[in-house]
Amino acid sequence: MKKSIYKIALISTLIMLIGISNAQVDLGADLVSRYVWRGTDFGNSASVQPFLSVGFAGLEAGAWASYPLSSAGANENDLYLSYAIGPVGITVTDYYFPGDTSIVKFGNYADDGNHILEASVSFEMSGFSALGAMNFYGDDDNSTYFELGYEVYSKDDLSVSAFAGAGNKVYVTNEEGDFGLVNLGVTAAKGNLSASYIINADADVSYLVFGYSVGL
Repeated sequence: MKKSIYKIALISTLIMLIGISNAQVDLGADLVSRYVWRGTDFGNSASVQPFLSVGFAGLEAGAWASYPLSSAGANENDLYLSYAIGPVGITVTDYYFPGDTSIVKFGNYADDGNHILEASVSFEMSGFSALGAMNFYGDDDNSTYFELGYEVYSKDDLSVSAFAGAGNKVYVTNEEGDFGLVNLGVTAAKGNLSASYIINADADVSYLVFGYSVGL
């Protein structure tokens, strides 16, 4: 499995380098008051979340990470490869949680490693978005997640979007692992600033998250 992942990464890099003259490079970082992903709080801490991606002819390879500003948070360092066909996107994401790197190495994709691989399909058109995702490696439950979103307001550089997401297995607190509403809320964004109010109905908790983004 380890060798296969490295081969995929090498091929993807070569594809990007071939078309680098026409490629689009995005890089930057977000500062968030708390790292909340799909309704789950990854530590009670503000976090810095850098990103880097290279895209060419519908294909995009990128890296995204989250580093807490206090010891309460969780480190994460992800890689992804996606391909867009019109409004449809297909993505494979390698979620990597470093933990103690003296014990768990990045190249360890065995069962005792800290990698989870996810395949997802997304759709975006006219302010409407949909996402379906499933863990296919590193998660014995093959947890799935579905989300719908809609941009309810847009004027100048201000936008307001509503979203609702449901997941099972690792996403929920019930012992059966049945689907639950875990990510319900609204996001307002203006320029580099954003604010999200999020409710995890399954866990009966809510969050208000503020974010500031810088990028080139």
